[in-house]
Amino acid sequence: MIRHIPVENLHRARPMNWLDAIHHFSFADYYNKDNVNFGALRVLNDDLISGHSGFDTHPHKDMEIVSYLVKGALTHKDSLGNEGVIRRGEVQYMSAGRGILHSEINEGDETVRLLQIWILPDAKNLEPGYGDHKFEWTARENKLLHIVSGSNGDAPVRLNQDVNMYATELEQGKTLDFSVAEDRQCYIVQVEGSTDINSVELKERDAMEVVEEDLRIKAITKSHLLFIEMKKA
Repeated sequence: MIRHIPVENLHRARPMNWLDAIHHFSFADYYNKDNVNFGALRVLNDDLISGHSGFDTHPHKDMEIVSYLVKGALTHKDSLGNEGVIRRGEVQYMSAGRGILHSEINEGDETVRLLQIWILPDAKNLEPGYGDHKFEWTARENKLLHIVSGSNGDAPVRLNQDVNMYATELEQGKTLDFSVAEDRQCYIVQVEGSTDINSVELKERDAMEVVEEDLRIKAITKSHLLFIEMKKA
């Protein structure tokens, strides 16, 4: 099963004058009882954050949070004493566990584009933690880069949930095969560019739900994709 979700069908929000957001699932003031989550994937926000602004210190609990930077630079600080900056193609992750405070600020002039991803953890009241990883951009060119796995996986970033995330950038005309196995599902975001997936065209910022399907992906233009693969709900 595949279901194409055009960006026009996603919820657009501008809660602050410095934030322009696309919500893939129910979030904040947007609630749709039929669009709360996709398996363990609870939140996916495609955020544009203006320069010299961002999310001031606020709390989280019992959530695995991954930030994938598309553009600009984002500065993280938290109540555990961690600080870090991530840039294009890099990943920041936080296990909120039994509770953590953090801020995410765009300290530069350039608008930041961020994919903010929340994954439901496999247990509550875990020890909170933070990390980031500086992936080389070339590691995803015309191939899959495994950026996130579960705690028993082998990706550089490991979460407390049975989930895998992959990134790729395909040159125009290049193809890639991706298999979503039995009892598995995958959420795909067309981060940049456009692709043909099993004869369905995805344009920039579109999404696709996939359940137990073999995919043939062809880049219509230079194409940047993110895959979030997990146990079938």
